[in-house]
Amino acid sequence: MANKLATADSAGIASEAVSEITSGTTSMKDVKNIPAEQDAQGKGYGSFLKNNMREYGMLMSLIAIMAFFQVMTDGTLMQPLNLTNLVLQNSYIVIMALGMLMVIVAGHIDLSVGSVVGFIGALAAVLIVNYNMNFMLAALICLVAGAIIGAAQGYFVAFFRIPAFIVTLAGMLVFKGLTLALLQGQSVGPFPDGFQRLSSGFIPELIETGEFRVTSLVVGVIVAAILIFVKLRSRLKQARYGMVDEPYQFFFLKNAVFAAVIVYFSYLLASYKGMPNVLIVMFVLMVAYTFIANRTVLGRRVYAVGGNEKAARLSGIKTERVSFYTFVNMGMLAALAGLIFAARLNTATPKAGTGFELDVIAACFIGGASASGGVGKVMGAVIGAFVMGVMNNGMSIMGIGIDYQQVIKGLVLLAAVFVDVYNKNK
Repeated sequence: MANKLATADSAGIASEAVSEITSGTTSMKDVKNIPAEQDAQGKGYGSFLKNNMREYGMLMSLIAIMAFFQVMTDGTLMQPLNLTNLVLQNSYIVIMALGMLMVIVAGHIDLSVGSVVGFIGALAAVLIVNYNMNFMLAALICLVAGAIIGAAQGYFVAFFRIPAFIVTLAGMLVFKGLTLALLQGQSVGPFPDGFQRLSSGFIPELIETGEFRVTSLVVGVIVAAILIFVKLRSRLKQARYGMVDEPYQFFFLKNAVFAAVIVYFSYLLASYKGMPNVLIVMFVLMVAYTFIANRTVLGRRVYAVGGNEKAARLSGIKTERVSFYTFVNMGMLAALAGLIFAARLNTATPKAGTGFELDVIAACFIGGASASGGVGKVMGAVIGAFVMGVMNNGMSIMGIGIDYQQVIKGLVLLAAVFVDVYNKNK
């Protein structure tokens, strides 16, 4: 308990220090003479990687898994068409993983997200197809409905102290039944073109150059440049407060590789149809939730509640309200995922969303979230989601049956949780 509180205090101090610098200026001269920067150089790569294995272990695993399937599929995995399909197939899993991470970090679980995806898709189909409602208004109603669903479940968990496992298991059954009732056991569709573009559309091309989508490549280059700028600025701020523990050469190598991967990925997408609209949605949500988790009071409170709820309550945090908000947020993101999934299928089916909760929860645990709460990162959940996605895609290309795919994914999930528990006990 003491270690968790110390970690939370350190994170809070660090965030406050960074916030204080935001209004000021930091120059390279301020950093050169800081002993902490020199100390970080002396620690070496081995020591740094050992202390940050949770953060970098899954990233290296994702790279290794992609390299393995790239070889085993004779280069099919990294083809532009397959990469586009990979993004579209995993967009709703990534989006829900962002919300599930907050729930898990707060010390809870949500088993109902797959059923909520199916219910929201059915609700959208009934409003848009059966009642001819404008798809924008219908989408807004569906997002509000998702928030209400999350609020209802969160209220029982937070204020009545009913275990989240029981509440959301009941929710899973309830919304499966409501989906069947809404659709009357039949598929409803198709959706109008404007609604379909939420999932299957691509960003507009501003520069006409034939089949190659220059705009998508330019967007990728801009994102890579922003990434390097933000990371460098953050490091300079940390150095000013003597908080740098990452070797200088490793920092630049890591971010240079990230930037190169983003540009190359953008180039591959640009050579097909460009960047999917849903990729932009995913990126915006990733940035927003990274900011919320790392730089806001609410984000720090979520980690504090998951790390030690009693200590958080004694420190003045309204723990019930924090838990309640995490479920409201999860409901909204599940609703957004339901809209995207329905738009991708171009129809709403009674079986939509089946098993999604398993992939979403697995993505969070594989990405480094702790089953006991208080630990987890946004990028870890995203990486975990893509690990699951790449495995699904690669095994399908190789012709591995769905039975063995489930076995392999189960073993990977078990291994990820085992490593987490082993490191914690050690």
